[in-house]
Amino acid sequence: MLELSGIIILGILAQWVAWKFKIPAILPLILVGLLVGPIAAEFLSEDGTKWIEPIWNGSKGLFPGEALYYFVSLAISIILFEGGLTLKRDEIKNVGPVITKLITLGSAVTFLGAGIVAHFIFGLTWELSFLFSGLIIVTGPTVITPILRNIPLKKDVSTVLKWEGILIDPIGALVAVLVFEFISVGGDGAFTKTALMEFGKILLFGTSFGFTFAHALMYAVNKKLVPHYLLNVVSLSAVLLVFVESEIFAHESGLLAVVVMGMVLGNGNLKNLKELLYFKESLSILLISILFILLSANINIEDLQLLYNWKTAVLFALIVFVIRPLGVFLSTHNSNLKLNEKLFISWVGPRGIVAAGIASLFGSKLIKQGVAGAEYITPLVFMIVLGTVLLNATTARLFAKMVGVFLKSSNAILFLGASDPARLIAKYLTDAGKRVVLIDSNKSFIETAKKEGLEAFSTNIYDDDLTDNIELNDVGYLIAMTGSDAVNDFAITSLSNAFGEHGAYRLATSKEIRTNNSENKELFFSPKDDYINLSEAFRDNPKIYEVVIDSEEMYHTMLSKLFNELKSVLLFVKKSGKLYLIPEFEKSGLSKENCTFVYLGKNI
Repeated sequence: MLELSGIIILGILAQWVAWKFKIPAILPLILVGLLVGPIAAEFLSEDGTKWIEPIWNGSKGLFPGEALYYFVSLAISIILFEGGLTLKRDEIKNVGPVITKLITLGSAVTFLGAGIVAHFIFGLTWELSFLFSGLIIVTGPTVITPILRNIPLKKDVSTVLKWEGILIDPIGALVAVLVFEFISVGGDGAFTKTALMEFGKILLFGTSFGFTFAHALMYAVNKKLVPHYLLNVVSLSAVLLVFVESEIFAHESGLLAVVVMGMVLGNGNLKNLKELLYFKESLSILLISILFILLSANINIEDLQLLYNWKTAVLFALIVFVIRPLGVFLSTHNSNLKLNEKLFISWVGPRGIVAAGIASLFGSKLIKQGVAGAEYITPLVFMIVLGTVLLNATTARLFAKMVGVFLKSSNAILFLGASDPARLIAKYLTDAGKRVVLIDSNKSFIETAKKEGLEAFSTNIYDDDLTDNIELNDVGYLIAMTGSDAVNDFAITSLSNAFGEHGAYRLATSKEIRTNNSENKELFFSPKDDYINLSEAFRDNPKIYEVVIDSEEMYHTMLSKLFNELKSVLLFVKKSGKLYLIPEFEKSGLSKENCTFVYLGKNI
């Protein structure tokens, strides 16, 4: 009881430390696991036992036999399903081919390169060398996402890294499984045919089970065949069912099945998707906390001593500084990514939970089978995991600045509200070369926005995950134009620090219109207009006009006309090819001559 509760308490404490110091949670989790495991056994325990012993050893331990690895497999399936839910098709319009090459060609480069260097540096057999390289193919969303959250990057770069981290997990697991099977059958001549058959079965059952069960669950939820209070637990049960059933039909196809299931649900018309995401995210955090501590504690001090030599440093350096960049540059050849973006993607490649979990499973199995050199697998993989996480967590932000992918100025615009006038304004800004993101809790508005080619997603601004969304790292303007004064006020108060680097603006409230109160002009999208006036202006004249201003006198004359005309709403000032919001332009000190007013509604 003490060990079980201790794992959860220490895990959540490590998660808090990671949040506080803005580092991937895997780093403190592994360190805690090593502390209560091999370090405690060697230096802190009087009887030389671990404080937490994951596997039952005859007198102490949490999991008998292979129960730990069954738990690890099920937990990883839930984590990958949650990652699949976050993958959206519309994110990869510009970088889809790059992601495809990274998880295919890039994986092949890592597999071959890391296998070769492991063989010649550590003297491992070719089979064990390629088992090691198969395990480190994977990067991980659990470690990449926290890094990207703290670095404002161009959307394409963060999207590539996020998608690679999620999609490559089942691929790495699949490759590692095939190599493991090769070792298990002794590498005879029949392996090639067996491997191809197993590969085909994994793809067939993994994709078909994931696709079929996703649509079945979506149908059941949307038709209200599942009561609301059972939604989360039924979804969890469905994920576990898909994983286990797929594993029964094709060994190691379960990870692919749950990723496919998550992607189908995340991109489908599933009601209550947000609730499902929150539940799975909380569950994933708990499982990750438990897993990393268990797997780290399961390592022995003798395993760590195997790595205490110069060979480890050489292997790490070649994998991180040679093989990873080679795979990235080959995969991004002839893409739209610039050289500095390719360099940053090459630098950020931390390994995560799948590598650590499967390494512990296969390493232990091969040791029991008496395979020479198998004792190197788990510690070598953990070295790569811990080393890459530590390197990227401490240097990614600095490296982003060095190569010039760090966005010094966040110029994207976040619209809170996707109503008809909001979409018209967003379309104008998008055509002018601005990145505009619309968010709204009204799914109908969001669907319409997407059909019009706008970037939009349905969310509630009271959700904490909005500020954690790495796709919004380049947002520097916040414009609240919903029909609720309370929502607009909340947005300015709570979200301006995250998204209002260059300014946070909102529509006037109905009360301010009635009382003619315009003291806080900086917060006003337009000093005289509330949501009603904006909607009526759009209803009567759904067009955006431009009028050229020749002199400062004309500037003030037209400004007065537009402010006094209820059927017209002044939006922006255009000068020297740049667009400015009115409060922004007023504070800029720029000349009011030779500029252009942009306004919505009645043509004046």
